[in-house]
Order: sequence, then C-alpha cells, then structure tokens
Amino acid sequence: MKNKLLENFFTSGWDFKEDDSELKNKFQMVNIVFLLSFAGLIFGISANILRATPALIPVETVLLLSAVGLMLALRINKKYFKVISFLMTLQYSILFLLLVYMSKPEELKHIWIFTYPIILLYFGSDRYVFFWVAAMVFFLLIAPIQPFVHVSYSLFQVTYISFVLILVSIIIYFYQKRMNEAASLIIEQKNMLKKQLDELTKKDKILSVQSKQAVMGEMISMIAHQWRQPLSTVTLNISNLQIKRLLGKEIREKEYETAFEEINNTIAYLSATIDDFQTYFHPKKEINSIEINELIQKAINFTKPRLKETYIKILYMQKNSAVINTYTNELIQVLLNILNNAVDELIAREIKDPKIIIRVQNRGDALQLEIEDNAGGIKKEHIDSIFEPYFSTKGKNGTGLGLYMSQMIMQKQFHTTIEVESEKNSTVFHFTVPKKLA
Repeated sequence: MKNKLLENFFTSGWDFKEDDSELKNKFQMVNIVFLLSFAGLIFGISANILRATPALIPVETVLLLSAVGLMLALRINKKYFKVISFLMTLQYSILFLLLVYMSKPEELKHIWIFTYPIILLYFGSDRYVFFWVAAMVFFLLIAPIQPFVHVSYSLFQVTYISFVLILVSIIIYFYQKRMNEAASLIIEQKNMLKKQLDELTKKDKILSVQSKQAVMGEMISMIAHQWRQPLSTVTLNISNLQIKRLLGKEIREKEYETAFEEINNTIAYLSATIDDFQTYFHPKKEINSIEINELIQKAINFTKPRLKETYIKILYMQKNSAVINTYTNELIQVLLNILNNAVDELIAREIKDPKIIIRVQNRGDALQLEIEDNAGGIKKEHIDSIFEPYFSTKGKNGTGLGLYMSQMIMQKQFHTTIEVESEKNSTVFHFTVPKKLA
C-alpha cells in the first residue's frame, strides 16, 4: 500500500502505458525536483532569516509557493506538463541569475548554477536547450558591466562561471543524448521481441490447429469404427422385425420390447459418443472438475476403435481415485497423442503380445501419469528430437505435431513437461498433472 502511494506521488497520480516510459520518468524527475526545491527553498529562507539577509527571502517565498501550485496543477491535467516544464525552467533561470546579481562570491551560492543543465534537459525540449543556455550566459556576462544593479562578481569571475556552465551543459547534453539513444534501442528491442513473440504465438496457434486437424482425421476414422457395430445392431433388430412381419409370423410383445430396448440403448450409446467427440473438439479452454479414472477412460474409449482389428491391449492400472480441476480436453489430447503414437509403433513393428500400460500415482498436490508400451523403444538418435515440430519417424504418414503439441500443452497449460525413458523393449512417457489449476 505504501509503495503504491509513493509511486502515485512521483507519477502525479497518473497511469502510464509501457510505451510512455520516457514521459513517466520525466514526471518522476519533476516530482523529485519539487521535493528537493521545497527542501532547498525552506532551508534558504530559514538561513536568510537567521543571518539577517532578507534580500532573497521574497524571491524564495514566491518560488516556494509557485512550486506548490505547479505540483498541484500537474495532478489536475497530464497535458500541463509542457507548460509546467517551461515555467519551472524560467523560474530557475531567474533564481540562478539572482544568485549572481544579489549574492557575494564568498557565499558560493553561484555553485547552484551548475545544476541548471540538468533541469534544462529533464524539463525542457532538446531543441530549446541552446537558447536557454545562451540566454543564461548572456545575462551572466553582462552582470558586472550593466549600470542598473550593483554586482559583487567581476567580469573574470562571471566569465569563468559561464565557461564552466557551458562545459557542464555540453557534457550533460551528450550524456543525456546517449542515454536517450540507449533507451530508444531498448524500446526498439522490446518491440522486436514483442513482434517475435507474437509471431511465435501465431505459429503455435497454427500448429495447434494443424495438430487438432490431424487428430480430427483420426477421430473421424474412430467414429466410423465406433458407429459401425452399433448401427449394424440397430439395422439387424429392425430387419428381424420386418422379415417376421413379411413372412406373416406373429411378433410377440416381448420381442418388440426387447428389440426397442436394444435399439434405444444403442442410440443412447451413439449420442453419448457424439457428446464425447463434440466436447473434445470444443474450441474454448475450460477448467472442469473430473474424476481422473473417468478422464483416462474417455481417452481409452477414443482409442478403442483402432484396436478392434489388432491384438493390442490397453491395460489401465487403476490404483488411485482423485477429482481434479483441469483442462479436460487438452489433457485428453495429450493422452490420445501418446496412445496413438504407441498404437502406430506397435502395428508398424508387428510386436507379439502388444500392449500399452497406463499408470496413475498420487504425488500430493499432483498426479503422476505414465504410459508405457512394448513397441521396442525409441532409437537413441531420435529420442532428443521427438518433441520437435514436424519431426516424425512415420514418413508421409506422420505430421510430426502430436508430441510437439502435447509438450506445448503441458508446458503452457499445466506448467510441467513430458519426460520420456526408452529401453530396448519399451518406452515410458510420464508427466505430472496438478490436481487443481484454479
């Protein structure tokens, strides 16, 4: 709370965008100068009262009150900054000239003049710096030769002060210029990084869509397999009733009830299947509560149609039960990608007694998931590349996106990574899933 109040004070209570960092720095600097000027002017007024030198007291009092007014004005409208910058520069120009015109060299008050270039560069525009310095030097040089006010400084002394002022102004000007160039370079690099990040984000979205499309192709094939048998069941029941009717055979009410019940159950199964697929392809990422065994069973059910013409077994070691709050669709996609890869390898290598084992272990606030297959392992030269985009060992039959997108999903959505261990006969993919994401 204190830090926020302090930050609001130095920015005059205004919010600044990231692109306005330079303006924000100027606001902060102005408010710092306000504080320092308050302290300096109050100290000056107090010192002049104690030393019975009242000549500068009215000027210092006016400057103090005007500084308070300018500070308040800066909090009313952000656009007042340029006007306030000009007025502050004018005020300090007059004050520094008065230090020479009205004080004595032994009082060393003229030393404050050497802070003038800093005030110019922070409050004024770069193009007007030369004119302000030139005006200051002009009035300094004419101080000892003008006939209106008695000045204690000699021509040599004001010339020396003017020379040092010009030298300090040049040094600070080029230093500030370098600082501005460095700031511009940083902003340019930040913009470039932002652009690259946007391009990478766009690329990831494209890869995600391509991955979904690849999975969708497999899913459509799965739906065809999944529906073929149930539709055959419906057709067979209807055909049996029609044949009996055409042959003039009597159809008992029990037969009708049995046939209709079987048809009804089959239609319900088909509807549930469509719901599962529709939920999976829903574009929105939503956190849902789901029992882990139910989630894994859904992934297995999606894969089952591919296994009907094979001897592949999926063994799920169901030891733990836990309800998790997670991105259900994304987690199913990860499981499907790994399962489908395992199925492809088992089929391609014609493994005897092919099987895939899924394990879930409790790890406190997370669950450890393992998917193991006995497809013969991954070659050493490939194991470091399997999570790279477009890398595939399946030739034209592979997109090279499945494992890459699975890794991206785990990193971005679940803040973890998929690890892989491969031996001569088996490969194990394992990763952790937080039990609660939100």
